[in-house]
Amino acid sequence: MYKGSLVALITPMTETGELDEDAFARFVEWQITEGTKGIIPVGTTGESPTLSHDEHKRVVEIAVKVSAGRVPVMAGAGSNSTAEAIDLTRHAKLAGADSALVVTPYYNKPTQEGLFQHYSAIANAVDLPIFIYNIPGRSVVDMSVATMARLATHKNIIGVKDATANLTRPLHTTAACGADFIQLSGEDHTALAFLAAGGHGCISVTANIAPRLCSQMHAAWNTGHIHEAMLIQSRLVALHDSMFCETSPGPVKFAASLLGFTADHCRLPMAPIAETTRAQVRAAMVATGLLN
Repeated sequence: MYKGSLVALITPMTETGELDEDAFARFVEWQITEGTKGIIPVGTTGESPTLSHDEHKRVVEIAVKVSAGRVPVMAGAGSNSTAEAIDLTRHAKLAGADSALVVTPYYNKPTQEGLFQHYSAIANAVDLPIFIYNIPGRSVVDMSVATMARLATHKNIIGVKDATANLTRPLHTTAACGADFIQLSGEDHTALAFLAAGGHGCISVTANIAPRLCSQMHAAWNTGHIHEAMLIQSRLVALHDSMFCETSPGPVKFAASLLGFTADHCRLPMAPIAETTRAQVRAAMVATGLLN
C-alpha cells in the first residue's frame, strides 16, 4: 500500500494567504492522475506550523474526499504536544485517512524514553496506522534505531519517514524492526540509494511539480529497470537542488505557481524567496522539461 513515489503536498493559498480549497482539490487530482502512489497533506511542506487547527483538519478532509480511496492518504498529525498530536490523529481517523504521519517533537528535545512514551500514547489513543517522521534537521532530535524497534512492536506503528539522509540507517532499521516495517525516504536526492538499502519508497517534495517523473523512476526500479531509474534520477538532480536551495517549501511553492496550481505565497515567517532562487527554480524546470 505504501510503495513508490508519494508526495508531501504543498497547501495552495491565495495571494492574501487564505487556504485555496479549489486549487488544493485540483492539485490532489492532478497528483493521482500523474501517477503518485500516496498523498501526505499538512506535513512541513504543507506549512502545518502556520495553519490553524481548523485549516489543518480541512486540508485532510479535502485530501480524503478527492482521493476517494484511489491512493492512500497519510495525514500529517504531528506536534510537540502529545495531547495535540492525539487530537490531530483522532481527526485523521474520523476524516477517513488511511494513516497518520507523526513528526518527532520539535523544540522540546525529548529523550529517547520521551519519544517512546509520546508515540506510544498516540498509538494507544487512536486505532490508526502511524508512521514515525524522523527529521533531525528540523526537529533537533534523532530517534535511535533501538527506540524505533521498541515502537515497531506496537500494532499501530507500521513505518517511518526517514529524513536523516543516513544511508546506513535503513539497513539497521530493517535488522531491528523487520522487513515488514515500512521505510519511506524523506530525502529526494537519495531516494534510489534508500531503495537499494532496503527502503520501500519516498515521500517527495519534488513530486509536487514532477509527479510523473518521480513515479516513473520508482516504477522502473521496482520492475528491475535499474538503468532507466538511474537515468531519471540524473534528470531530476538539478530540480532537487533547486527545491532545497532555500528553506522548503518556498522554492517548491514558487515552482507550483509556475505550473498554475497556487499563488506564490508562504505564510510568515517564511519570506518570499530570493530572485536568484526564482531563477534557479525556473531554469531547473526548463531543463527538466516541465516548462518551455
